Amino acid sequence: MKTDFIKIILAVSRPFNSFKIKFPLASFIVSRITTMAVILFLLGWALFALMALAPGDIVDQMMTQQLMSQTQSSPSAQGNTNDKAFDEEQMARLRAEMGLDQSFSVQYFKWLKRVLVNHDLGTSLISRAPVSFLIKTRIINSIILNLISLVFITLFSFLLGVYFSSKAGTKTDIAATFFALFFHAFPGILLLILFQLFASATSLFPVTAYPDFPFSDAPVKFTFSYTYHVFLPLLASFLGGIGGTMRTIRSTMLDQMGMPYIMALRARGISERRVYLNHAFRNTLNPYITGSANLLAGLFSGSLVLEIIFSYPGIGRLMYEAVMQQDVNLVLANSMFISALVLIGMVISDILLALVDPRIRYGKE
Repeated sequence: MKTDFIKIILAVSRPFNSFKIKFPLASFIVSRITTMAVILFLLGWALFALMALAPGDIVDQMMTQQLMSQTQSSPSAQGNTNDKAFDEEQMARLRAEMGLDQSFSVQYFKWLKRVLVNHDLGTSLISRAPVSFLIKTRIINSIILNLISLVFITLFSFLLGVYFSSKAGTKTDIAATFFALFFHAFPGILLLILFQLFASATSLFPVTAYPDFPFSDAPVKFTFSYTYHVFLPLLASFLGGIGGTMRTIRSTMLDQMGMPYIMALRARGISERRVYLNHAFRNTLNPYITGSANLLAGLFSGSLVLEIIFSYPGIGRLMYEAVMQQDVNLVLANSMFISALVLIGMVISDILLALVDPRIRYGKE
């Protein structure tokens, strides 16, 4: 009986093994996408559980706001409005309409079915607007902000890392290492607050990170205004991210320069420029590509604080407002969308690593 069971398992797994041997990279991509889907499923379930464990719900907030507005408009009617605002039957009816009277597991599977079958993220419980519309209007701003930051961090990290690796041990290298460690260890939220205080005190830069008119009104003017508004937040993100990345590239370059193949290249009379750029530099790509997904995830998580402090209309600020208002549909859609972007970035980084480094052979012993 046990032998038959083993034979069945081997027969079922044989097509997958042959596919893995013939197409190792494709097999790796499929496995990572499958893992990403499982992680997203568990993440969504955990988010619903956390929202269910939070004290109160959105109905309590709505009733409290109704009580406060009625009390402010008619203070003498406070005793009467208490009964109206906190009527248990009315609250139970609202919870039933929103589906909040069911367990979080049932709510999650209903949401998942609606997303996968109907391609509908639902509506916001607060604004009653489609969640997909709210995310679409904010996610573009966050992606633009984080991509600009990632490009500048990558470009200057490689330039400075390679340059200072050639100056190892000098006073310039020691000073650069000190400042890199300083800004890497400096709290990002404090740096953002200091920059906003600087903008407020000097009036050289705006205290908000987004123009007060849309792109469609004047595209050219908006581009220049956007650059001006976003300069200080981008500078804070750049200073916080370049320190660790530059030190990683510098240390990797120094490790490569001590390898035997570098000594052999120098012994053959190859110029130092070619040794640095054509040989040692190429091998520094591996650790950066591996860590680039984590850097992108850090930028997205860090942009939450940036968007709140500088009033930037991005997905992080939308997420913060949704959590504070306990808008379950909006919180879940935001979290799943950002998590999917980060996981996709990790898959892309692994694929690029396999393409850049010919020594990596996925699926081969």
